[in-house]
Amino acid sequence: MDPRPIGVFDSGFGGLTAVRQLRRIMPSETIIYFGDTARVPYGNRSRDTLLRYARQDVAFLRSFDPKAIVIACGTVSSNCLEELQAENKVPILGVVEPTVRRAIAATRSGRVGLAATRASVSSGAYERLFHRLAPAVEVVSRACPLFVPLVEEGRCRPGDVVIETVAEEYLGPLRGEIDTLVLGCTHYPLLREVIGRVMGPEVELVDAGAEAARAVRDLLEERDALSGGEDQGQARYYTSDQTEQFLRLAPLFLGEDVTGRAEQIDITRY
Repeated sequence: MDPRPIGVFDSGFGGLTAVRQLRRIMPSETIIYFGDTARVPYGNRSRDTLLRYARQDVAFLRSFDPKAIVIACGTVSSNCLEELQAENKVPILGVVEPTVRRAIAATRSGRVGLAATRASVSSGAYERLFHRLAPAVEVVSRACPLFVPLVEEGRCRPGDVVIETVAEEYLGPLRGEIDTLVLGCTHYPLLREVIGRVMGPEVELVDAGAEAARAVRDLLEERDALSGGEDQGQARYYTSDQTEQFLRLAPLFLGEDVTGRAEQIDITRY
């Protein structure tokens, strides 16, 4: 057993969907979450900038002596995972590999779609891993740069003409061409219903945050590093900008109120 916390970071709020899944499947674990809300979004940043930001995010989480760190950000997972793993002894997991493995298991036709940020698509990380694990699977990628800012403005519900129009423009061309769609950014599960209407019921949606949470559980079980407690674990939230916006939007992602549990920190100190 290992009572140490699990660290999770993202550029803003999307990683909270992974936290929600972690708390659902491992309720006794303590979670430390950092959202880099002062520098969101990461999706349009250069790789050098992403790596610099990610190193600071990891350094902050390491101050809590975590037993594992989850990169709940498709962009950082796609661009920086190998460097971060090489530089740190603590296990670091991204969202790409568990999501790709789930999509491979799910597809019936061998044609999979990827919806992700521009940086994730440009990195080619998903496509390379699909090719290595299942060379016969054809991947069709779509960059969806407006999804993150719209979600963080709360424009994510069915009936919102803005998000529905944007989703149709991005993903409508894939309708009828694929049977599985990877939601390659942890913001995108908030758009599951909107995206599901665009794609149709025959397309399975694969949630990167949920798959990453399962991968963490499997790793900790393998290492006999689960907390072993019976009580509900605690969750603490940190942001790099003022907490007001975080406190307003976090319940949308988490399904619970976080009043009194969020604190602003200066990420540039790490």
